[in-house]
Amino acid sequence: MRLPFLPDNFHHAIGGILSMIILASPLATTAQESSAPVPADAVSLDSCRAMALTNNKQMRIQSEQIRAAGYQKKEAFAAYLPQIDFAGGYMYNSKDINILGSDQHLPIMNFDGQGYTFDLVTNPATGLPLTVNGTPVPKQVAYLPKSAMSFDMHNVFFGAVTLTQPIYMGGKIVALNKITGYAEQLAKSLHSNGAQDVVYAVDAAYWQVVSLNAKKKLAVSYVALLDTLHRNVQAMVDQGVATRSDLLTVDVKLNEANVDLVKVDNGLALSRMALAQLCGLPVNTPLTLKDEYAPQADEAPIATTYNMTDVYSRRHDLHALQLGIKIADQQSKVALSSMLPTAALIGSYTVSNPNMNDGFAKKFGGSWHIGGVIRIPLWHWGGDYNKYRAARTEANIMRLRLEEAKEMVDLQVSQAAFKAREAMKTFDMTRTNLAKASENLRQAELGFKEGVQTPDNVMEAQTAWLKANSENIDAEIDVSLCRVYLSKVLGTLDAATE
Repeated sequence: MRLPFLPDNFHHAIGGILSMIILASPLATTAQESSAPVPADAVSLDSCRAMALTNNKQMRIQSEQIRAAGYQKKEAFAAYLPQIDFAGGYMYNSKDINILGSDQHLPIMNFDGQGYTFDLVTNPATGLPLTVNGTPVPKQVAYLPKSAMSFDMHNVFFGAVTLTQPIYMGGKIVALNKITGYAEQLAKSLHSNGAQDVVYAVDAAYWQVVSLNAKKKLAVSYVALLDTLHRNVQAMVDQGVATRSDLLTVDVKLNEANVDLVKVDNGLALSRMALAQLCGLPVNTPLTLKDEYAPQADEAPIATTYNMTDVYSRRHDLHALQLGIKIADQQSKVALSSMLPTAALIGSYTVSNPNMNDGFAKKFGGSWHIGGVIRIPLWHWGGDYNKYRAARTEANIMRLRLEEAKEMVDLQVSQAAFKAREAMKTFDMTRTNLAKASENLRQAELGFKEGVQTPDNVMEAQTAWLKANSENIDAEIDVSLCRVYLSKVLGTLDAATE
């Protein structure tokens, strides 16, 4: 298994130490056989998951996005309700308003029994109306001075309270409310899907630490074995029954084992740092895991068939795509609303100073107004229609993406189930091999005590036992990771968050 947060040279070191572990002795003990008590501060897998879900920055961002989507939903609902606004202002004019340019003299009409006629000045000689520059001269006029029609408009104050109630907006308000509702559900689905990703990453890092810790114990035992072998060969050299070359060979192996042990130890430290970072803890936090002492593989059988309809319904990423389709459909209705008539009711109360309710009075005065507004689109050269067609195309694209995603989910489930079943088979085989290797080691040790087996036979049996033990650890960890991944692709991975 390769994890992205570990350097490549570490994976090579693991390969090197495994190749050397097969030469180790029965001094090594496995995690399953360890009788050391679990420390009180040891952290379980569930605790690591809970810390990661609580402290993960992306999860907190998605939580805020859910909250923002809820606010947008309330904002869209407010469009159903009447909007009340106030506007006011002040304006200074440099000049007064003069309706008349000069004093005016208006002729007066008299009733002569048949109708109203102008009372004109007549020429005594001719009896005809007297004219001046061709215009008859009236006997009486009404005097209207210019000042009577002049108004002080230097300082003007005004204000208005307006109420606007949408009546029909082409279906835009309804569509926007549905969009914001779907957007809130989408944010929740993305949050749940992100939680599963976090849990899977934590599980992978957790079991990586458990695996490397077991490999470190085997590596320590291997170093101890070589150190003991070095002393024994040194004694044989001193007695003349072994050559200096034999001792140098053991020394080279011992140095290589120490170097590989340092690499494994560094890799384990890096894995603990990666797990601490995923849990939202300082990277140098010393984490001790419960499964480092007694890891247990889930031996429940792997199903061979699955109800894909149920899988689709549980997958949060597919649910997000389905919501995307609904949002795209509602966006097309918003585009369609631009081609439909709209109507709204408007009411207002306006005040001004000066006001015209009783002439131009230098005081505040106001009045009520009520009316309606209708807008009917007539011709926009196809712009609104093409906008609508583009929105419908986006909805079709989302449907195709959903179909493609379902095909990928089918492939994911098939591959994950196959890997999980293969991991279980491998684990069963390694467990069987370990049992046989243990019995073989027991028989070799008995034979050695009875003098019918050589030390080489015992070392060969020890090597087979340690190799089987190492493979069994890998298989056990692989079963756990494969089951977690399978539950993730099936949508059953428990990633509950508050």
